[in-house]
Order: sequence, then C-alpha cells, then structure tokens
Amino acid sequence: MARFIFITGGVVSSLGKGLMAASLAALLQARGYRVRIRKFDPYLNVDPGTMSPYQHGEVYVTDDGAETDLDLGHYERFTGVAARQSDNVTSGRIYQDIIAKERRGDYLGATVQVIPHVTDAIKAFARAETDDLDFVLCEIGGTVGDIESLPFIEAIRQLRNDVGRENTVSVHVTLVPYIAAAGELKTKPTQHSVRELASLGVQPDILLCRCEKPLPDSERAKIAQFCNVRKEAVIPALDADSIYSVPVQYHGEGLDSEVLRAFGIADAPDPDLTRWYDIMDRKRNPEGEVTIGVVGKYVSLPDAYKSLNEALTHGGLANRVKVNIRWLDAEMFEDGEADLAAKLEPMHGILVPGGFGERGSEGKIASVRFARERGVPFFGICLGMQMACIEGARNTSGIARASSTEFGPTDEPVVGLITEWMGAEGLQKRGADTDMGGTMRLGAYEAKLSPNSHVASIYGADTISERHRHRYEVNGAYREPLEKGGLVFSGLSPDGMLPEIVERPDHPWFIGVQFHPELKSKPFDPHPLFKGFIEAAVKQSRLV
Repeated sequence: MARFIFITGGVVSSLGKGLMAASLAALLQARGYRVRIRKFDPYLNVDPGTMSPYQHGEVYVTDDGAETDLDLGHYERFTGVAARQSDNVTSGRIYQDIIAKERRGDYLGATVQVIPHVTDAIKAFARAETDDLDFVLCEIGGTVGDIESLPFIEAIRQLRNDVGRENTVSVHVTLVPYIAAAGELKTKPTQHSVRELASLGVQPDILLCRCEKPLPDSERAKIAQFCNVRKEAVIPALDADSIYSVPVQYHGEGLDSEVLRAFGIADAPDPDLTRWYDIMDRKRNPEGEVTIGVVGKYVSLPDAYKSLNEALTHGGLANRVKVNIRWLDAEMFEDGEADLAAKLEPMHGILVPGGFGERGSEGKIASVRFARERGVPFFGICLGMQMACIEGARNTSGIARASSTEFGPTDEPVVGLITEWMGAEGLQKRGADTDMGGTMRLGAYEAKLSPNSHVASIYGADTISERHRHRYEVNGAYREPLEKGGLVFSGLSPDGMLPEIVERPDHPWFIGVQFHPELKSKPFDPHPLFKGFIEAAVKQSRLV
C-alpha cells in the first residue's frame, strides 16, 4: 500500500509548498521509490482554466487534457512523472460532482453534508490510482486557517486514521520571519500556525521553516519544544540561488531522511543525486549567455509564463549558457518602429508566447516582422504561431487584411475558431456560444512532420505528440498563399487538416508551433525546440 505525505502551509501564502513537494518527491525518487504528487485546491472554480493569469498564474495542461494548477508543472519538471487529470482537484469540482449525484438521487434521500460526503470525496481522490506507488504526496493549497481549506484538513485527519498513522506523515511549511529592527528571527508565527493546525486534529511530524537567515540551533530547539516535534524534524529552508538546487539543499538539511525516519524506514538506499549536481554545475558555471526577448501580454506577472520561463532555462542548460529573459509588453510596440527597434535589436532571439484576446496583437505581429526581416531567431508558440501566419499573410503573401476572427469580424480569416476536430474520444464539436471552461482543444495530440524539414531534424522523428490549449486555429485554406510567401507548413495533424507547425526555410531559425512545448520540458531532459532555439540564439550572439 502506498504511504501518504500531507503537505500544508501556514502563516502566509507563497512559501513554496509546491516546490517543496516537488523537491521531496525528487529526493525519494532518487532513492529508488515510485512517487506521485497531487494538489488539492480549495477555491470554488472547477479548474483554473477560466481564471485570469493575474489571478492564478499559468494554467498547466496535462496529456489527458486537464487544466490544472501551475504547481503540477513543478511536479513534472522535478520528477519526470507525467501528471494526470486525477492529480489536481478543486472544491468546485468536488461540489460539482456531489451536487450532480444528489440531483440524480444517488444518495437515496440522505442529507448531503460536508462530513461525510465532501470529506469522503476528497479521500477518494487522494487514494485513487495509487496501487503501484510507494509514496503519494498531497499538497493542500492555501494557508491553514482559511475557511475554504477546512474540509481538506478534516479529510487528511480522517485519512491518517483510515490508512494507519504509520502510513502517513504530515509536513507543515511555515515562516520564521526576520525582524531587522530587532535583529532576530521570530518563531511565534510558526508556533501559532502549528497550534491552528493541531486544533483541527492534525499534528505535524515535520516542520519546514522558510527563513532568510540561518536558523540557530537554539531557535530550532525552541520551535521543536513548543510545536511538539523532534528538533531534527525542524528543517530550515533558506532561499536558494536556483529552484534546481533546492532538492540538494533540502537533502543536506535532512528533509528526506527525516521523512523516512517518521515512516520507520531505516533501510532506504542513499539517493543518487548525480542529475541534480550536473544541473547545478551547468546553472552555476555557464560558458556564455544569451538574451531572449519574450513579447507577450502578461509580462508584468512572470508566473503567467512559468513553464515558458523554465523551458528557456532548460534550453540554456542544454547549451551550457545563461539565458537572460527580457519580458516585453507587446502593447508598447504598437506606437512606432523606433521603440520596436530599440527594444528588439539587443535580443539574440525573439519569442512570442501563447495568450488570449486582441490586446497587444499588433505589437506581436510587428515583433514577428522584425525577427523575419532581421534574421533574428524566432519562436512562436500557440498565439505566437498564429501571429506569425498573419504577419506572413500581410507582408509576404499580399493579404493585407489578414487577421483572426478572435479579434472580430474579418474578410481574411487566416486564423479562425475551430469547430470540429478528432480527439481520443472521437469527433469533437464546439461553437462560438460554448461555455468557456474546458472547451478548447486540450491535451496531447499527434502531429506528422514533413520529411527534410527543420523541425523533423530537431525532433529526430517524423511523428510527435505535444500538448495543446487553444480555441483558434490557423485556417488551412490559406496554406497555398502562405507557402508561396515562404512560410512552410512543416507539421500537420494526422488527418492533414490542422496546421501544427510552420517554419521559414530561408531564415536562420524561424518556427511557429500551435502547441505548448514548454509544458514537456525538464531540466534533465530539455525540450528539443527550446534546446534548438537557444542554440540558434548562441550563434546569433556571435554575429552581433
């Protein structure tokens, strides 16, 4: 039977529970154990798919088409274990399922209550599909004390009894703030947070204490005494120079050893951290650097492009160079060529990422034109590919009025709403009046690559599978004029109907993809497109 590790957070949000869960899972995996990480989100949205990036950051998409929390990206990047629909659940989804059952009469007239119906659903989610695992790590979103998270805390209290205390460990991530005026680290917030958690019936076994100064032994002992844990179970967690040094840092502080001790496991093999030492070496000892301009819509919030940021870093690791990312608001390029040239000329590569809506679209199109005309490596992702096609239609194919129906009525819909496509479940149909949530082309789809194309050589394959999240597609009816203008359709859906990849053979590196390759990139296995893009940027850096 799988053992469960429950991860909660206290005092304040944004302490890094997701990164901690990913790092701990990576350490257990390095010891030879089979792991899976799950995220419980207390908010009432069914999933984050309809939420603004400013509210929730990036929406991470799994192979099976789930729109999930961005922490699942951390989980995949650190463990290499592909996340699934069953690895992220929200209060909204749980209540939706329960109410649907109640309407059908499944409860046979019983009064539907938080206990047992909601808590039973949470426990069922935690225990589903765990037979082949050694450890299941369950991260509870939010902060202990939030009213939204109470059913989840109650569920893990019950689950600790259901599966046996010897099969569960509770890790509480908390804050030990440094008060500069007093020159001291303060343990009282941690004490209060643990007391709040214990009052709900969950006594933590291990405390991970986020602090910006080293935690003295005296303070560790004080926390242990007041919070009813072993001194060795008070793990300091200082800020790291890179998220990819966190697993080694936590191992050095004894986190994984203490977790195994709490389970009574004394014969665990030592972890093989070779891959993490190699990543740290590449990160800390680059042999050069490049600057990539990301021309997007949500650039004031880097979490909106979390996976993209990490995938660019992975491309740098593969080429052993430091990648400097310049986040450029597309709207500032809509006023004139002078600003565009001043901002983009120092760039060794230009990337236009995914997004929704018309705002900033003309600035993105102008950026594509700059990259095409100046021979700067260009990478367009999802909406970025669509902008590349509109730019090509207008400026190399003579279709001056080319646009997207996403931006309003147009006589030349080079990009339009996709209404039908073949999915794993068969023919999928959507309309302009369909609900917003969960109605896009989501998850993994295959694409066929043209022989002798640039992307075929990058992938080293003629068939690929990549993850999608979009409602609009490039209109295949414009393929002939676009290709006459030099923009080649080098990747198509297996039925040949949907454009997946475009490229310019006469350009040093110009590729647009309809999917999101950043979602499958890992530090120890960089995505080939990001590896190739940064390699092209390195070459560009030697020319300027």
